Amino acid sequence: MLKLLYEGKAKKVYQTEKEDELILSYKDDATAFNGKKKAQFVGKGRFNNLITAHVFNYLTAQGIPHHFIKTLNDTDQRVYKTTILPVEVVVRNRSSYSLNQRLSIPEKTRFSPPLVEWFYKNDDLNDPLINDQHLFLLTDVTELELAHIHALTLKINEALKDFFRQIDLDLIDFKIEFGRNSAGDIILSDEISPDTCRLEDIHTGEHLDKDVFRQGTGDLLDVYQIILSRLED
Repeated sequence: MLKLLYEGKAKKVYQTEKEDELILSYKDDATAFNGKKKAQFVGKGRFNNLITAHVFNYLTAQGIPHHFIKTLNDTDQRVYKTTILPVEVVVRNRSSYSLNQRLSIPEKTRFSPPLVEWFYKNDDLNDPLINDQHLFLLTDVTELELAHIHALTLKINEALKDFFRQIDLDLIDFKIEFGRNSAGDIILSDEISPDTCRLEDIHTGEHLDKDVFRQGTGDLLDVYQIILSRLED
């Protein structure tokens, strides 16, 4: 029986027979507003697992270093173990929602270059926005490593924009996380799915992401099925 190492909002993490490999098991839980809104959707874990697998397989072809190894079944995937950095990296290609409220930037403003923001991963503090100096104070990330993370983030953004454009989706913004692997290298970790991306249909302007749950504007499972179906066509 696998040892449960950690259970988060969206996934359970298990140790495998290999010290440097883990199994991520995607849950059917949905949360929003830092856990203030919660619900369960039977089948959501399957969608996030399979969509994330499609994304990481594409990123492999683009030369992006990441932790994903392979899917094991509908809800589980095998990954390399990383020590997750306590920083959420948010990339914004276009203004929407919280950014509009925070800075009064007009809706749908395009950013060139994209806006990259750092958020300190701390539930008690509500994941606050931080600057570079805060990041150095709160983490063990060096200036050289931060420059590497920033450059890699921009490369990931370009790859993801192309990936989603192929299925007629505009990537508005997204959140990613990085971790150190057993060799000490910083690589992309966690998941990339409609839970972590804001996506809009290029033709209709329809939102196809977790915002339908956040805002109560649609059926989350129907939306995730649309994305997976497009990827599998």
